[in-house]
Amino acid sequence: MLSNDSQSGVDVMLGNPKHALIKMSIPLIVSLLITSFYNLIDAAWVSGIGADALAGVGFFTPIFMILVGFGNGLGSGAAFAISKYIGEEDKTKADNASIHSILIDIILSVVITILLLIFLNPILALMGAGQTIGYATDYGVIILSGSIFIILSNALYGIFRGEGDTKRPMYAMIASAVLNMVLDPIFIYSLNLGVKGAAVATIISAIFVILILVYWFYFKRDTYLKPYLGNFKFKRDISMDIVKVGIPASIQLLNNAFFAAVFSALLAFVGSTDSVAVYSTGWRIVTIGTTPLLAIGTALISVIAANYGARNFENIQIAHRYAMRVSIVISIIVAILTNVFAGDIASIFASSGSSVRIAGELTSFLSWIVIYYPTMAVGVASTYVFQGVGRGLTAMFQTIMRETGFTIFFAYLLAVVFGFGVWGAWMGIVLGEVVSNNITMVWADWYIKKLIDIND
Repeated sequence: MLSNDSQSGVDVMLGNPKHALIKMSIPLIVSLLITSFYNLIDAAWVSGIGADALAGVGFFTPIFMILVGFGNGLGSGAAFAISKYIGEEDKTKADNASIHSILIDIILSVVITILLLIFLNPILALMGAGQTIGYATDYGVIILSGSIFIILSNALYGIFRGEGDTKRPMYAMIASAVLNMVLDPIFIYSLNLGVKGAAVATIISAIFVILILVYWFYFKRDTYLKPYLGNFKFKRDISMDIVKVGIPASIQLLNNAFFAAVFSALLAFVGSTDSVAVYSTGWRIVTIGTTPLLAIGTALISVIAANYGARNFENIQIAHRYAMRVSIVISIIVAILTNVFAGDIASIFASSGSSVRIAGELTSFLSWIVIYYPTMAVGVASTYVFQGVGRGLTAMFQTIMRETGFTIFFAYLLAVVFGFGVWGAWMGIVLGEVVSNNITMVWADWYIKKLIDIND
């Protein structure tokens, strides 16, 4: 039986692009905010153990980003392929693509987990974890052991987004976040597991999400797409459509993890492990502030892919420009609020034990980092345009250009060459983002105009 929400999601994607973008973005904003908040709460509970524990979890954060990155990347590949086939009015191919994406996710998640478990300690040592490596290892081994659930859950969300349904992923994320919030203090303090307890709570919550999604797909059976093995017939073009967006999207998120690792090493060099704790905690707060921009960009992939499949290129231009306008307004509001309340926010994560010593630096980080938010508004929407039209390699290059190129370059230049230390590293992020995001915006606008001209 097909639910009304499932069919309406398909109709929305192919209707008014502005309406589609807002309707799909709102549940995504809620779900991603909830996820970000529970990551923050995770950090708040861990901070009660001490600054070294917080830094240890911070050193593992880039590796955790690899897991989430592959899940989100493969989810983006699935969303692109499925939305495109729906735009082409090929339901059979869309169903086949959904089961293709699940099988690809499972295979890749097993390979990634094995590799990361083997190289976990060398990676942490290379990042400069030092005295905090015990905490990082304790947390990391448990997370990696259950990483298939983290990768698969994020990828399954892509199937729902592909059919225009962002509500049910929201419900699943909220349920997972609430469960994690409840389990954190129990496992960390009541059962005295410390950082291991935080990791166990995360894995249990990820498993819970999988169970919810499996129920909708295989027991309730009311989704528009039918990812059943009976609908599977290997097709090279379907696999390529998923992979050509999914793998580059994963790599660009993997590059984000690489950036976080390099940046943490830079901070340990010009500052201390406390600076790494500030960065890992502060970046969680930045993630909350920029979540609406990422949600709008994520919704944009499906809207653009559906219209790309239907060859409605003018709608792509409308959706892109509208996404940028809405994102700019949101980013300015968030930047002002974060700057004004930076000290209050910092006090939540640096109010007890040895964590108190990072309060001032965390406040400074939050006050300065918000400068780049408005340019991120145009950069995110523009990068996701290329994922929506199947040009995953272009989107990947743009991300590498931004993070590994401009941002690391400016951070090293200001922090080391000019000797501004930790503050110079913060400003390197700002300067790199401002330059690269504006380049990406011009690039995307030019490409869309080219599509329209060719179609005419």
